[in-house]
Amino acid sequence: MSSKNDVRLGLLIVVAGIVILLGKLGVFGFLGRTLWPFVIILVGLLVHLLFYSNRARAIVLIPGGVLVVYGLLFGICNLWGWGLMTYLWPVLMLGVAVGVYEYYMFESPRPEGVLLIALLLGFVSLVLLFFTLLHTGGIYVLAVLLIAIGIWFILGRGKSKGGKWYGG
Repeated sequence: MSSKNDVRLGLLIVVAGIVILLGKLGVFGFLGRTLWPFVIILVGLLVHLLFYSNRARAIVLIPGGVLVVYGLLFGICNLWGWGLMTYLWPVLMLGVAVGVYEYYMFESPRPEGVLLIALLLGFVSLVLLFFTLLHTGGIYVLAVLLIAIGIWFILGRGKSKGGKWYGG
């Protein structure tokens, strides 16, 4: 009674109905609002794939690394609130450092001065990140850690026999 074309047409109509229903329920809007950082990560990974498949030079690793790190940062902020950007903004500089470092690692011959730029950017961004996180609950973690280390030394765990600080 029913041909293959009728079954295919019926399936197409059912799928279209499901897509319309999900769209009206807001599923696609939710996915778009929630998962867009993964698109940035995917583009960064595709750029890396271009390099690893020998279709592009190592210079493409700079934007590739930047996109992957930025996508991760935006994903974290998208999930836990954009107020985190107040403290995580140094990761933007870290993304550039990662991209430049990848370029240095895979370019042949290795370019002069690029490693210094990558390490300097990475170091500065990590120091800034450390200080911005100190304004959050991170300062309490540091305080507890210092107290624990101090108690460890007071109780004699940090003393070595015959060492400079060992009673004699």
